[in-house]
Amino acid sequence: MSADFVRDPVSARYLIVVSETDPVAPHVAERWGTPPSIGLTVEGAAVRQLSPRALLLRRPGPHIHDEGLDARLPAELRHQGLPLIFPSVHRSEQNLPCFTVHPLGNPGESAEVGGAPRRLVPTAPGLMVAALRAMAETSPKVGLSVTYEATHHGPLLASPALFVEIGFGALPGPPSDAVSVLAKVLPDLEEAENDRVALALGGGHYAPHFTDLALRRRWAFGHILSRHALTTLDRPTAEAALRLTPAAEGVVYARAGDVAHPALAGVGPRLKESDAPARTDPAGGTTGDARPASGT
Repeated sequence: MSADFVRDPVSARYLIVVSETDPVAPHVAERWGTPPSIGLTVEGAAVRQLSPRALLLRRPGPHIHDEGLDARLPAELRHQGLPLIFPSVHRSEQNLPCFTVHPLGNPGESAEVGGAPRRLVPTAPGLMVAALRAMAETSPKVGLSVTYEATHHGPLLASPALFVEIGFGALPGPPSDAVSVLAKVLPDLEEAENDRVALALGGGHYAPHFTDLALRRRWAFGHILSRHALTTLDRPTAEAALRLTPAAEGVVYARAGDVAHPALAGVGPRLKESDAPARTDPAGGTTGDARPASGT
């Protein structure tokens, strides 16, 4: 590895944050060994160059409560506004084995798992959909479904952020092959130039409709507000969801009935699913059907 590679953190496109207490993140980081330091630290921990695109930082506490982490980054990184990517465990009432990707924030009054009530975090639509698609390409070999999740939980940050997760159900730990997928995918995420960006509204928490659209068409979604979140959504939060979805052209709804929500009137142009072209695989054919995890 060249010295120039280590000395040029400005070329990095995002920062991967590993929580030492998370059931998944340390297993992923173990596959990367100890990359070289770039000479910057955060509260005594070295920032390391994982790849030309990705920096790496290890943290002692849980991800969801690492509020304001971006404000504690060295000025050289803070001024770049680097997106933060958190590899993590996925837990749910359904205890679903799956890969998930989701934006951060609390659309409603609850903030039981980090963040603050009715506060949303800036999104990174291109990185989220890149992770979703990359995991979908390898997930059939692992036997786990891949899905977006709706916006939920902390930490509260001013920089764009996303969680990339492994749910492993009743197993004692994440499957080795699922860990390998994240270890391979995360250092080399690349945003597609021809995706259309939108706010996603309605549907289930596991967002099967929007997952399918992103895998089959050139859609990249930022905030994803589930139908459950819409029941308590207020106008300022709806406006924030669109504003914090960078480059959003408007809103894609899971169903026509969601358009009538009073907090959503005039928030942004309504986009049709067909407004984004179909994706094609390297051989020139259209991509296959998405098979995301089901949920409510």
